[in-house]
Amino acid sequence: MFARLLIMFYAATGYAAFLASFVWALGFVGNYNQLASKSIDSGAAGNLVDAVVVDVLLLALFALQHSVMARPAFKRWWTRIIPAAAERSTYVLLSSLILLLLFWQWRSIPIPVWRVDGIAANVLTGIHWLGWLIVLSSTYMIDHFDLSGLRQAFFALRGKAAPAQPFKTPLLYRLVRHPLMLGFLLAFWATPEMTVGHLLFAALNTAYILVGLQFEERDLIAAFGDSYQRYRQRVPMLLPRLFGRQA
Repeated sequence: MFARLLIMFYAATGYAAFLASFVWALGFVGNYNQLASKSIDSGAAGNLVDAVVVDVLLLALFALQHSVMARPAFKRWWTRIIPAAAERSTYVLLSSLILLLLFWQWRSIPIPVWRVDGIAANVLTGIHWLGWLIVLSSTYMIDHFDLSGLRQAFFALRGKAAPAQPFKTPLLYRLVRHPLMLGFLLAFWATPEMTVGHLLFAALNTAYILVGLQFEERDLIAAFGDSYQRYRQRVPMLLPRLFGRQA
């Protein structure tokens, strides 16, 4: 029972770190100092080369951890060392801590790329917040608590293994296969004030998402077989079809 309670506490700690990183992400990307002590364009501008090197390394660290720990082969090896019920919580905790490190150590490059005012600024801000809404709602459409590791810990507390998730395509998943990533892209790119630092963040994260999705698609095909193959044929990856029948 002590071990089960420890897994539950560990999962709750990971979820708390996730919430902290998510709130900071809202303020960081959108330059809302009410939500974050440091944002993507805050702080004095330093040496351009140093800033680019530090920022690229921080993003690379997140991408490496996020990708390696998500692979099935790593999970199989990792769960020989830690309880299977704590695997997802460990992933969430480390991802969140690296994100917090990234936000804390980010070097701003506030050189303007574009700036719009008036209605256009309001539209871009609206799209930005729509992106974050899609990100959060997408997790609940599948299973927010499974993605965060809490579901596995709840089952472990009862002395059971969490059953495998069935293949399902609710709501936004009938429009695009990866609405979560679409939401991130909208949140990263839709801004009335784009700087070089923000552009670097958005561009590298976009490249990572596009590459990472290729590996995720491969894993999903391996997990769900023909069901996912048929889903791929019906539903686009990121951009919803404006015309034609959707799945």
